[in-house]
Amino acid sequence: MTSLFNTLRTELMPVGLTLAILTASVSLVSCGKGDDLEIQNDFPFEVGVMPVPKEVANGQTVEIRLTIQRKGNYSNTRYFLRYFQFDGQGTLRHYGDPAYLPNDLYALPAEQFRLYYTSHSTVSQSFDVWISDNFGNERKLSFAFNSSD
Repeated sequence: MTSLFNTLRTELMPVGLTLAILTASVSLVSCGKGDDLEIQNDFPFEVGVMPVPKEVANGQTVEIRLTIQRKGNYSNTRYFLRYFQFDGQGTLRHYGDPAYLPNDLYALPAEQFRLYYTSHSTVSQSFDVWISDNFGNERKLSFAFNSSD
């Protein structure tokens, strides 16, 4: 019985050693540095705009409701706004904030917000608003108002 046990141990030792080496090599290869976990933090977005009037009178203020619609969620994403008016004259602001200056970058306080455009002109007015994030994604919105004066 002892000789049978010694014979099996000597014959099975190379098989066991081969299995141990194979298991160790599979473990080392599967834990390689090439398979690092990727964390996505750059998500594209769209901007939803509620309908706005087509006409505005000199001195009249129009409310523009906007919603940033993200394709993913990363808590450290920040959004910014800038605008440029190329026809007519007017001011754009967020609620009670001072009027925005053209081409300056302003941080947005939330993903749902309202802008207020006040006409200072008796002719047609047009301006573009760019919404961007801190990862370089950007969306352009164009607004045009005919004068009702």
